[in-house]
Amino acid sequence: MPESTTAATGLTTQYAAQVTSDLEHNLKEQERISADIAALQEHLTSLQRDHSLLIKVQQALGIAPVPVQPAAAPDSASVPAPRENAPLKPGANSRTPAKRAAGAQDHAAPKKSATRKLTSKNAATKTAQPTLVELVRSHLTGQNEPRSAAEIATTLGTAHPERGIKTTVVRTTLEGLVAKNQAQRTKQGAAVFYTAPSKDGQTANPVQGELRSDQAE
Repeated sequence: MPESTTAATGLTTQYAAQVTSDLEHNLKEQERISADIAALQEHLTSLQRDHSLLIKVQQALGIAPVPVQPAAAPDSASVPAPRENAPLKPGANSRTPAKRAAGAQDHAAPKKSATRKLTSKNAATKTAQPTLVELVRSHLTGQNEPRSAAEIATTLGTAHPERGIKTTVVRTTLEGLVAKNQAQRTKQGAAVFYTAPSKDGQTANPVQGELRSDQAE
């Protein structure tokens, strides 16, 4: 075989290996970014729910939505400030404006307190609700054998039916955890399983993986 043909074959093999490596890296980056987008989208949805609730509270309290002002602002704004150098009427008490301002502040105090309580309650509800990433990571930690994305989605969907958890989103989240070394992935044939990272850094038990693969088939 001529040397030129041999050299061309070697270059083709080298380029093919490089392209394959670049494709694998590209796919991993896509999976990682997709997981981040899914997590951000979930956080955005939660913020939108909170925003709707706060708008309803604001409307119930009779507070103008724009511009955003403290709850006491509408009542305090209704009290006119005394004019400088304005002549006092005969017999008028100079302390009357101060008493009116104090009464307006006392009237606004219950509304401000109610708003603070509702906001605190809403923040506590938001804190108590874990994200999908936290749910998936916690589920993997509590398992003794590898689990597929479909199995995890089914389990979490049953436990949290209000969240509408889908297998594609769970798979994306799992790949994001794998990219961050917060989960491990094992592949048996066409089936892919996930486990929590082991303490010694080793992958899941191969015997368990084969059993899971046989069940999947």
